[in-house]
Amino acid sequence: MSDAGTLDAGRELRRGLRESRAAISAAARIAAAANVANRLLGLPTLRNATSVAGYWAVGGELPLHILMTRLAPATRYCLPILHQPDRTLRFAPWRVGDPVIANRYNIPEPAHAMELLAPDALDVVLLPLLGYTRRGDRVGTGGGWYDRSFAFRRESPAPPLLIGVGFACQQIDAYAANAWDVPLDAVVTERELLLCPR
Repeated sequence: MSDAGTLDAGRELRRGLRESRAAISAAARIAAAANVANRLLGLPTLRNATSVAGYWAVGGELPLHILMTRLAPATRYCLPILHQPDRTLRFAPWRVGDPVIANRYNIPEPAHAMELLAPDALDVVLLPLLGYTRRGDRVGTGGGWYDRSFAFRRESPAPPLLIGVGFACQQIDAYAANAWDVPLDAVVTERELLLCPR
C-alpha cells in the first residue's frame, strides 16, 4: 500500500472508531466509568501508586471522574500538559476544583501548575485511546504526543505502567503499528482488564 493509501486507511479507521464511541449513550458511559474504576482499583500497582496520570475526557473518551474520587488520599492525580519545545507531555498534579485552561487542542490543562512531572517520574499512566488490540497496540488520535513522551518504554520495563482506557467496542482485530508506537501494558474497559504481552 502506498503512503497515501496508508494515511487514508488510518483516517478511515479513526473515523469509524470515533463514530462507534460517539454512539455510546450517556447512561452507558457512566456505568462504564464505574466498572473501569472498580477494575483499576483492584490493581495493587494503582492502589499503591504515588503518582497516577490520567486525562481530561473529551470527544466521547471514557471519563475518569469516578476513579479520581476513589484514589488513596496520598496519591497524586496528574493531568497532561503539552510541552511545546519537544512536543512531549509533562504532568501536573490536579484536584477537582483546581483551575484549568484550554490548550491548543481545546483540552483543559491545570492552570498555574507549580510542579511538572516528567513521564518517567510516574507510577501509572492511564491513556485515552480510539482503538486497541488485545496484544496492546494503541490507536490514538494521530498526534503522537504519548508515543514521543513514553518512547523510553519501548526499551525498558515499567514504571510507569501504561494502561489504555476505553470502551470494549473500541477493540480491533489488528493494527499495523508503526516503529514509534509504544505498546500498552494493559487495557481496561467496562468488560475486562486485559494484560497485554510485551
